[in-house]
Amino acid sequence: MKILICDDEVLIRNVIKEYLLLEHYEVYEASDGEEAINIVSNNNIDLVIMDIMMPKMDGYQAIKEIKKIKAIPFIILSARGEEFDKLYGFDLGIDDYVTKPFSPKELVARIKAIMKRTQNEDVLYKYEDLVLDVLAHEVRIGNKKLELTPKEYDLLKYFMQNKNIALSREAILMNVWGYDFYGDERTVDTHVKTLRNSLGKYRDIIVTVRGMGYKFVVKETN
Repeated sequence: MKILICDDEVLIRNVIKEYLLLEHYEVYEASDGEEAINIVSNNNIDLVIMDIMMPKMDGYQAIKEIKKIKAIPFIILSARGEEFDKLYGFDLGIDDYVTKPFSPKELVARIKAIMKRTQNEDVLYKYEDLVLDVLAHEVRIGNKKLELTPKEYDLLKYFMQNKNIALSREAILMNVWGYDFYGDERTVDTHVKTLRNSLGKYRDIIVTVRGMGYKFVVKETN
């Protein structure tokens, strides 16, 4: 498994690299966003650990550019731990957010959890002609590709993974935004509203469960 560490601090990269090599990961290093983009373009990287504040190109912009190249998991590792930074990162579609100072052992544990989840998930989620393609990182209705935000995509995938199950707003926040995200539960309502609008004829498939949250309701076929 190939992991890219992108951080302008050599000491940080060396510490993370030491722990990853002990777990037999193949490690690549970049000191800025532009270098990270080049490495991802020329190597089959499986996961990126990305700092935010770096020279030439910050981590947020680098994530946006890399996502145009390949759909891979991201962990932001940053000294900026404000709620805004975390919210913005998760809206970009990152998988986890770790603040400095950090525990290298905990970081490795989070990497393992992310890779286990992504490797075991289905490649396609379907309901009638609504298709969520994990490898292509896109959603289609028939031949029409939907223009979803990264968070709408993650939200729809979570619903499709848990069809006909009533999901609380707290559970949705934890699984879609991350367990250490402390945003308002109204964030879920806002994103569900925009997702419904994007789903067109399937907007009513996401049903409100009064006093709890939402359910992705589908008719099972034999």
